[in-house]
Amino acid sequence: MTENHSHPHKHPLQPDHREPSSYYELMGVALNELLLEKGIYTNDEMRAMIEAIENIDPSTHGAKVVARAWADPEFKTFLLADGVAAVKSIGLDPGYTILTALENTPEVHNVVVCTLCSCYPRALLGRPPVWYKSKEYRARVVREPRSVLREFGTIIADDVEVRVHDSTAELRYIVIPLQPEGSEDMDEEELSKLVTRDSMIGTALARNPHTANP
Repeated sequence: MTENHSHPHKHPLQPDHREPSSYYELMGVALNELLLEKGIYTNDEMRAMIEAIENIDPSTHGAKVVARAWADPEFKTFLLADGVAAVKSIGLDPGYTILTALENTPEVHNVVVCTLCSCYPRALLGRPPVWYKSKEYRARVVREPRSVLREFGTIIADDVEVRVHDSTAELRYIVIPLQPEGSEDMDEEELSKLVTRDSMIGTALARNPHTANP
């Protein structure tokens, strides 16, 4: 089947988007134009949605989920069983895909990657870091996760299993870091300050409550 994309675009590209250069990018632009033409959404609504995602702060979204899981065992059980429903239950947006929570334990350390592109739980963590999208991280963390984590300054003991989880277009992951010792009596607001974006990807540990300076 031949696709003809020689027609001028009826709707201008967003200012920070380069001209599409591949078949799939062109198809994305064509689909966006079609949805705009059918009135499914407007340019202003699309722009507002993009800005909302761009402004998501992981410390006020994903970190709240982790802090609740640390403080409330019943919520953690709920989160591990049904990430979408659990996140919605505390008034946050889990995004439009399946959300799976991965619990780090003294025996297992989880780390997340998207080997094909850069699928990422943006509704909870905001924009993915540049390194998450890099070909080097996507290729190496699958083959040599301990070495990659070491380069992030995260040393995982030899007797701890490292599990690498590959995100997809339909599935996103969030890591529940191992709760730091000495934080057991903290409230949720205090606990959330120990959670970082990278700890929810698995490339870092949660902050030490005795040395953290949020």
